[in-house]
Amino acid sequence: MSENPLLEIRYDIPFSQIRPQHIEPAIQTLLAQAEEEFQAILRVEGPRTFENTLLALDRLGERLGYAFTLVAHLESVVSSPELRAAYNAIIPPITAFSTRVQLSTELYQALKDLAASPAAQTLSPDWARFLKLRLDEFRRQGADLPAEKKARLEALNTRLSEITTQFEQNLTDSTAGWELYLDETQVAGLPPSALEAARQSARSKGRDGYRFTLQQPSFLAVQTYLDDAEIRKQVYLAYYTRATEPGRDNRPLIEEILALRREKAALLGYTNFADYVLENRMAGKAERALQFEHDLKAAYEPYFTRELAALEAFRRELEGPQAPPLEPWDIAYYAEKQRKALYDFDEEELRPYFALPQVLAGLFEIVRRVFGLEVHEVNGVDTWHPEVKTYEIYRDGKRICRFFTDWHPRENKRGGAWMNSLIRGVRTGETTEPHLGLMCGNLTPPVGDQPALLTHREVETVFHEFGHLLHLALSSVEARSLAGTQVARDFVELPSQIMENWCWEREALDLFARHYQTGEPIPDALFEKMMQARNYWAANLGMRQLAFGMLDLSLHVHYSPSDGDVMQYARQVMQPFMPAPLPQDYAFVAGFAHLFGHPVGYAAGYYSYKWSEVLDADAFSRFKSEGIFSRQTGEDFIAHILSKGNAVDPAELFRRFLGRDPDSKALLARSGLLD
Repeated sequence: MSENPLLEIRYDIPFSQIRPQHIEPAIQTLLAQAEEEFQAILRVEGPRTFENTLLALDRLGERLGYAFTLVAHLESVVSSPELRAAYNAIIPPITAFSTRVQLSTELYQALKDLAASPAAQTLSPDWARFLKLRLDEFRRQGADLPAEKKARLEALNTRLSEITTQFEQNLTDSTAGWELYLDETQVAGLPPSALEAARQSARSKGRDGYRFTLQQPSFLAVQTYLDDAEIRKQVYLAYYTRATEPGRDNRPLIEEILALRREKAALLGYTNFADYVLENRMAGKAERALQFEHDLKAAYEPYFTRELAALEAFRRELEGPQAPPLEPWDIAYYAEKQRKALYDFDEEELRPYFALPQVLAGLFEIVRRVFGLEVHEVNGVDTWHPEVKTYEIYRDGKRICRFFTDWHPRENKRGGAWMNSLIRGVRTGETTEPHLGLMCGNLTPPVGDQPALLTHREVETVFHEFGHLLHLALSSVEARSLAGTQVARDFVELPSQIMENWCWEREALDLFARHYQTGEPIPDALFEKMMQARNYWAANLGMRQLAFGMLDLSLHVHYSPSDGDVMQYARQVMQPFMPAPLPQDYAFVAGFAHLFGHPVGYAAGYYSYKWSEVLDADAFSRFKSEGIFSRQTGEDFIAHILSKGNAVDPAELFRRFLGRDPDSKALLARSGLLD
């Protein structure tokens, strides 16, 4: 075998050379190296110093982490049976190693010795925080536990890694394994863009007609526009029973994951898993997160009830007083019709103004004006797929970040949209190493000769993921493990969600929202309709997010096996937030990868999407008052939020930027929900 491309950290990653057979040998070698680095920290003779303990710990297993990140990334974007098998094989040994480091009594003692020494008094603020967080983490990872409990914790962590990976893979396979072919007589109501995508999808399989899948663009098009209620129902039920079929059934995995998490929390001395997770988040405790959810639910509820009554009345206007009650697969369909009737606004009218290349050009112009950044596409860089593009970000003439984009669905790519860090640069003196990151999505693909024409929601997705990327690109901290997006989960969405605000500002849209054929900007009348329709259904969308957050907290705070079947329990928790009675076999939770596709992930932290919305609405109010392209406000946002990573407590960073604590009224006002 030629030299293994996974063994060295390279900024120019040789993606095209990486093969599944490289993975296990590389990880074995890198695990041995990491073990040697670990032992070197433990064997230090003489006093503990910054260099021999803190710096060494921050760099511990750096090559191993880099290689594992690459493999996990490739498994999510160009998966194959061989790649998946190799990826699954390396998870247990890597988890076992990281758990041993996290539970090492000697390493914990070394950090305590350093903290008690004169050397600790001379640490920079970044490194002092690193030391404090590592000591907290050791305690939270069970370093104070006796040997037999540590062994049990290691077993719990390893098993959680294995079955949460299995959960994610079952979901990916279940989603990819479903398809529906319709003919010309069955597709009434669908817009041309959805029809063309479905026709292209069928052709790619050598079939005539229209092919629909459970990928987001396809699923949402059917739910929103297809006239045939029976087919909408069929697709809805397929989507919300994903990963419940034989061979890919996530239901038993959920029971086991929850049991393992409960046991882990108890072992570490916490009342429940949510208290354990939230201890180092902005919310602090499960009780506070639950209260946050309850308070927002109370604020949304009257508007939610009003919206539903209006939608029922609207259906009766269309179909007469005998119209049946709304079913879950009717909601998006009638809501879109009502929105069109109220505002004469059809989302599809906006697509021609949102060609993906123009959207990206506009985004880059906005960050040039607000943050003083230059973004350029670069060619000749090795990538993992022909569709991938490469860009570099410059600030004050210096390259600060390179990133890749991979925007469209493929059969061997996981769903959703995400940003990931491949290399997090660190600051030494005045210089910060360049970062390396990526953005992936499953946006509407290009059809024929025309560019990818996005929905406005997809434009928001692009801006959102770029906000995460900016958090990496502008990071300037001394400890690698505090850089970029390595922050509390209920703070990490602030930089991403605040970027979405520019998608609603006329001045910003005029920079890029131009008809892909004529170059004309969005007409005033269409823009007005878009703005009026912005808060249409706001309470229902808010309640939907709260349903996910409340389900998450309920499962990790209240649920026990004595409550019966977890699917039924989940339905009961979610029902009060939902606009129609959920079907008996509704199994959304079997596809809730945010909660169960990772040992922790968003578990006990899904509320943070709403929490971050409060932060972003409030923080953007400063841009609104000082100018949406204000360089000074942009510089302050870099100084206080984007550059700091996890080097300062997030609540303190927010106060520095806004001068006070967050206020949820800004979110309610933006959503049009303050009378």
